[in-house]
Amino acid sequence: MKIRLVAGVGVAVLSISAGMAIARPASNAPAAVLAAHTSPSTSLDPTALRKALDDVHRAGMPGVYAEVRDASQVWRGASGVADIQTGRPVRPDLRQRVGSITKTFTAAAILQQVEKGRIELDAPIGRYLPRLVPGERGRKITVRMLLNHTSGIPEYLPYAFPSLKEWPSLRDMSPESLDDNRFRQFRTTELIEMGLAAPAAGEPGATPGVYSNTNYLLLGELLERVTGTTAENYITRNVIDRAGLRHTEFPAGPRINGPHSRMYEALFGLIDPPRDYSVYNMSWVMTGAGLVSTMEDLNRFYDRLLGGKIVSRSSLAQMQRTVSVISHEGQQIEYGLGLHKLTVPGCGTFWGHDGTAWGAMTTSWTRADGKRQTSIALNLTRWNKADSSGNPQPHPIDDALAALHRQAMCG
Repeated sequence: MKIRLVAGVGVAVLSISAGMAIARPASNAPAAVLAAHTSPSTSLDPTALRKALDDVHRAGMPGVYAEVRDASQVWRGASGVADIQTGRPVRPDLRQRVGSITKTFTAAAILQQVEKGRIELDAPIGRYLPRLVPGERGRKITVRMLLNHTSGIPEYLPYAFPSLKEWPSLRDMSPESLDDNRFRQFRTTELIEMGLAAPAAGEPGATPGVYSNTNYLLLGELLERVTGTTAENYITRNVIDRAGLRHTEFPAGPRINGPHSRMYEALFGLIDPPRDYSVYNMSWVMTGAGLVSTMEDLNRFYDRLLGGKIVSRSSLAQMQRTVSVISHEGQQIEYGLGLHKLTVPGCGTFWGHDGTAWGAMTTSWTRADGKRQTSIALNLTRWNKADSSGNPQPHPIDDALAALHRQAMCG
């Protein structure tokens, strides 16, 4: 059985089903606020949004918070608790580990270097990183293939977290690796070598591609090679700062700076009660899924990116050229260069990304016309317990979360 590993992209927004919930009473003073400079309207319904958010909490999510934008209107809300033990309430401005949303930032940085002529999208990666990707692989795999997950290079996560390797049943897994790696400092090249040493996921350029964090660690090494600084420094100066983000950063250590929630991992019921992993060394996935951000910053970022303020319009067009990719969840998705395309019937086409880290799940979507945006954070992941065959089972959170996304994205 393919386990749902972290930092995946392919959670379908209107049918999210990963994780397991812990029951919490609905009396934890859920809070939802309308941004001070906005007013209620038929296109952005604060009452319906507040109810949908509260329903996710009542279904078993400890804490959920969001920011939804419709043109000039902004709604921010939070429901539940940021700390189960103390009852500290969750707030809409809390920082969150945003997982694979990081990939859009990394991809934008690569496209900036393409614009400067330092990188060619269709050049072989072996031209830039001959020692890391030598031989035939280095000649066949292009930068574009790394960006859109058609390189055929497999995921390194089952090797970095060996207790989570694929088994016939989720029952055969254990959370041991999560605890072993909590403070481990991985070398990026060590992780890349794990992926390159594993059996190939496909032929370079073949579709559907297979989603792999190894691709984005290689892109981080590529950025360092052509800019002369670390990928994290370059992305901070040229993507995060350019977008005007005030609360987004790569963590310097295992702790998150600023106000944030605890982040509870259930691992399909294997961790019961769910354990807090908000303190964690993210060296295992930095340029693939390491960023910390807020829902306000994420909406601002995608607004600036899709508005042509971070990369040129021609580069954005390249980012929006999609191919079919198989996500970590086994779903077939439309994936561009660090951007996921999602078509919601009767609602429109959205661009963005989703992501998880241990205990944290985030989604951020912007409609193609740029007028509707939604970013949602959860502080519990993999809440669906497994049945006797090891298959994750439905949970009330699934339906409540799908309803929240429908309300946030479509009204």
